[in-house]
Amino acid sequence: MTIYIDVVLIENLIMNYIILFTTSLVLKIKTKHIRTICASLLGAIYSVIAYMGILKIYSSIFLKIILSILIVYIAFNPQNIQKMWKELLIFYLVSFVFGGAAFSLIYIVKPQNILMRNGLFLGTYTLKNVLLGAIIGFITILSCFKFIKSKISKKDMFCDIEVKINDKKIKTKAMIDTGNCLKEPITSLPVVIIEHTLLYECIPKEILNNLEKIIGGDFEKISENIKNEYISKLKLIPFSSLGKQNGMLLGIKPQYLKIINDEEIKEVKNVIIGIYNKSLTKKGEYRALMGIELI
Repeated sequence: MTIYIDVVLIENLIMNYIILFTTSLVLKIKTKHIRTICASLLGAIYSVIAYMGILKIYSSIFLKIILSILIVYIAFNPQNIQKMWKELLIFYLVSFVFGGAAFSLIYIVKPQNILMRNGLFLGTYTLKNVLLGAIIGFITILSCFKFIKSKISKKDMFCDIEVKINDKKIKTKAMIDTGNCLKEPITSLPVVIIEHTLLYECIPKEILNNLEKIIGGDFEKISENIKNEYISKLKLIPFSSLGKQNGMLLGIKPQYLKIINDEEIKEVKNVIIGIYNKSLTKKGEYRALMGIELI
């Protein structure tokens, strides 16, 4: 059986691209096509090296892990280690599903033309079979995540929270957002987003009504006393959601955050309150967003 190197490269390039694209959809990450192509090409080149047996260390588990990390880093450019491991985990999950779907399809179509060489399954199967396997894997992944999401009831998606800032308490309903992995960059503490109008009793209105100006470094409308008191307490939190890319939130560390879920009350002190200067919903069903890790 004759196997051409360019075919091995192209097939792996296409499969890697679809796997990375699916991973970005699952993670809800916007990626640049050129980064995805470069990451896919790196994986495809490794496949060619493994097929030809050019380097004897191609089968090293350590090398494969390093390669996976490089592919994820090039494709998604994670901002911290936690995001890196999360993206790497989903990348592996998607890869396993795609590999199983593609191999099963190829085996069913032409099992007599399949061989394994240096850890790679090869054969004279056509490119359309590879693409069809990728499509099956793509549909499987998205359907599974959609099914899991549909099983989460509304009751599981909301909880009551109590926040204490400057010895004053506020209570509101929060939505548990599985996609909220926002952290304060210096302390790496999780961020709970709360509408600014809820905090009028805890934080001076001069600050809450001038959030954008303060983020831009303009304290002109802030009295000297309040400025001196809060300038060391306020934190800048970069984010890429809430309808805005590369945005900034103003944050403050509360005395505590209590999560009230049914009869259970959990108190958290290592958390940051991100102050959002708009409404999270039109009807006010909830006025705070909280990551699932706090639950």
